[in-house]
Amino acid sequence: MAAEPLTGRTAWARNLAAPVRSFLGTQTGSATVLLAATVAALLWANSPFSDSYESVWQTKLSIELGDMGISLDLRHWLNQGLMTFFFLVVGLEAKRELDLGELRERRRVAIPVAAAIGGAAVPALIFVLFNLGDGSAQAWGAAMSTDTAFALGVLALLNPEAIRLRVFLLSFAVVDDLLALVVIATVYSDDLALTPLAIAIGLFGVAISLRFTPDFVRRKVAVFVGVGIWIALLESGIDPVISGLAIGLIVSAYPPARSDLERASAIARSFREQPTPEMARSAQLSVQSAISLNERLQFRLHPWTSYVIVPLFALANAGVDLGDGLLSDAATSPITLGIVVGYVVGKPLGVVGASWLMTRWRLGSRRLTISWPVLTAGGVVSGIGFTVSLLVATIALDGRQLDEAKVGVLATVVLATLGTALAIRIIRALPDELRARQISSTEEALLDLADDIDPERDHVRGDPDAPVTLVEYGD
Repeated sequence: MAAEPLTGRTAWARNLAAPVRSFLGTQTGSATVLLAATVAALLWANSPFSDSYESVWQTKLSIELGDMGISLDLRHWLNQGLMTFFFLVVGLEAKRELDLGELRERRRVAIPVAAAIGGAAVPALIFVLFNLGDGSAQAWGAAMSTDTAFALGVLALLNPEAIRLRVFLLSFAVVDDLLALVVIATVYSDDLALTPLAIAIGLFGVAISLRFTPDFVRRKVAVFVGVGIWIALLESGIDPVISGLAIGLIVSAYPPARSDLERASAIARSFREQPTPEMARSAQLSVQSAISLNERLQFRLHPWTSYVIVPLFALANAGVDLGDGLLSDAATSPITLGIVVGYVVGKPLGVVGASWLMTRWRLGSRRLTISWPVLTAGGVVSGIGFTVSLLVATIALDGRQLDEAKVGVLATVVLATLGTALAIRIIRALPDELRARQISSTEEALLDLADDIDPERDHVRGDPDAPVTLVEYGD
């Protein structure tokens, strides 16, 4: 049997990157489905059957129980209902990054947070300047948030080796999405009804307390609490998608404990000796409980949000009739120009400028995890706006103004992609010596052992805080 070729990486190092690779693969693959849904929406809205596009998505769907009920059209069930799961995944990923990912080392949080704030504030300011004195200025939130799926998909297509850039973009995009959700909840919500809001806050307190209950209790109760929070927020006037984000942020992520792994292994061995349904169920639950609920939910929800919910959202919202002079009007529309210039120009300026400020001595002299040329390319690709941008536009605008905003959002996908391709080509043309100097000034990647050292069980020699730990296994 031929020996496997050496990879230059130990087994634990390969396994360490698996969750990131899995997430990036899901997001990258979903970009293709998202693009196909967008094209399908445009073709449908400009086909001989264009009247059916709006009529389908304006179809009412009601859920009633006695005298109580909820009645929304299909588009709002998507935008306010199913998209809650999308933002639940955003919250889960944000919590995982804070607990286990790049952001767990708190001094590394500053630059992605600053980049996200700068990358949201500058485009929003540009949009307001283009629409100053007009009622459309209220839609500034449509020029804020990066579409993570599209951005990661573009990077995978143009530069598949840029893993650290994609990890940075993921960390940046998590904060970026959080900011967008806060804006939706505070700026683009209707008049508040205090009683439902108080109920939502009380139920959220119940959701927090579920963290301290046994797993089987949490699974049975959490769904009903989550649905209750969503309904209460809907009745309060706050966009209920914020409930997904809030719940995701309280679901902790943690590495499997050695005791849990050993218990799961013991029960699995018992099942092999006694393969009964009861023992199979016990083995399944013990293996499942060894993994944090955060990662279990992400594993289950990522395919649905990436390949079903977000593409359906695109199909329901990206369709715009390009006839009747819309393109010529959009070319001079302050709404379209504000979105396009905000994303394509403002995003890179905001991301790079805010990151530069955070690296200055007076602000802590923090180091980047990627080089400046690569960060600039990341700023350019972050100028792709789609999902959240369309969501805000549908809340803040309607009629012709909404169509002009959609044209601007679709234009950012094309222009930012072309800009990213140009930026990557320029980086590759830089002298090797310059690129090496840039890379040498960045932070080293965080690496962890697959299993933490247990001082009470393992025999440890040398400095426990040494930069390298050598683990020797013996039988």
